[in-house]
Amino acid sequence: MAVFTSCITSTLQPYIPSTENPWNEERVRHAYRRIGYDANKATIANALTLAPDILIDQLINASLNAPHWPTPSWAEFTNDDYNNLGLDFDEQTQANQAELMIALVNQMQTVGLKSRLIMFWSNHFVTRLEDYYVSNHLYEYFNTLEIHALGNFQDFVRAIGKTSAMLVFLNGVENTSFSPNENYARELYELFTLGVDNGYTQNDIVETSKALTGYNHRVNWTYPIYFDASTFNDTDKTIFGQTGNWGYDDVIDLLFQEKAPLIAQHICKKLYTYFVSPTVNEAIITAMANQFVLDFNIENILRTLFKSQHFFDQKTIGIQIKSPYDMTVSYLKVTNFSLAQDFYEAMIYFNGILGQIMFEPVDVAGWQGDKDWINSSTLGGRWEILQWFIWHTWNTYNEELRTFAIDCSDNSNDPYVVTKTIIDRFMPLELFSIEDYQTATDVFKHDLPENYYENQIWNLQWDSVPFQVVLLLIHLIKIPEFQLK
Repeated sequence: MAVFTSCITSTLQPYIPSTENPWNEERVRHAYRRIGYDANKATIANALTLAPDILIDQLINASLNAPHWPTPSWAEFTNDDYNNLGLDFDEQTQANQAELMIALVNQMQTVGLKSRLIMFWSNHFVTRLEDYYVSNHLYEYFNTLEIHALGNFQDFVRAIGKTSAMLVFLNGVENTSFSPNENYARELYELFTLGVDNGYTQNDIVETSKALTGYNHRVNWTYPIYFDASTFNDTDKTIFGQTGNWGYDDVIDLLFQEKAPLIAQHICKKLYTYFVSPTVNEAIITAMANQFVLDFNIENILRTLFKSQHFFDQKTIGIQIKSPYDMTVSYLKVTNFSLAQDFYEAMIYFNGILGQIMFEPVDVAGWQGDKDWINSSTLGGRWEILQWFIWHTWNTYNEELRTFAIDCSDNSNDPYVVTKTIIDRFMPLELFSIEDYQTATDVFKHDLPENYYENQIWNLQWDSVPFQVVLLLIHLIKIPEFQLK
């Protein structure tokens, strides 16, 4: 198997703008694309007036200070509550789940890092909604992700394993002193903290599964799961060479006491591939892990990464493939186009068709991302879905197309300038050649006589402009670089 080495060689030292590495619109857009879901022109312009470290602090602090999603009325509802209210369980459950998903999409447009981390952690501490289905389990799981997204990783690990969603998905509810189930113990080490075959043995898994027993009790499948000592394995267990009558919390303490460097390395690698590059720089991973292991504070390690020369290196820009949510939400963020509220559910559905069903990763290892997002089927689907967005704007918010062109180009009457400034709002880097922009300009010009442009008769107030912007948008979404961030 070929081993690829990262060509991004900058360090974790703070990024300080220079002639060779200027603080420019390209880097600001890079920060917004990776840390959040992009930004409009006014936001980018404002960010350019700030020093890089100040911008990063603002982006992180905005997520730290953002209020949690308000607890919904149905947060603790079971089937009995729905029955008492005369509500259909399936119909109301699906409505509740849609409500939460729409709230997360709205959050993507307002609090970028927090929502991005909720998606990241739901793809790390994987559960699958279809396996537990119940709204109260989903809310508990979502709330746990939201609370701990930028917090202490050890506290996060401790909390997530006790959620009913996780106890159902990885069979903790079936793990009793009478009938042991090793599933959660295995994934706790293999996926959530240490990595595959890294620092644990099969015996550690067996003994850990005994320590995790007791979380088996609930009234029925719609009720929360709770601990009861009657099904707990009350014997000594030996985990990582330490022997005692360990329980759930002891397992987490032992894990971080005995294996902290391995945990830090594993989690920093996942954060790096998510926020920086699919090809890792081992020296950077080690440097991150050396800091992370000191306190396991997620916020602190991300501040270090996002403020670094490495994160702002020219070679990090435009090297990741957008996820479906990257693509759809960033399109709306860049354009400021309106979307009718009932269309948000449609967007969630379409993103699912493209392979990213919210709270339904493909398997316990999660979406692998990057190149896995695109194949011969999903690429065509991406074009179709974005065209749906474009025609929705044309049919419902027609004048927003003109406003977008005016905003991007500062109301230029040069079709080349209008075209280039619109394209550059979407692309992480400029297109390869002037000819690429000229081809797009020809599309934008539509079938208007050339002398209208040559004699500067045409301008962005013409009736034809909204449709011209539609044609350009349909063209640019098929440019390969559009799929990158």
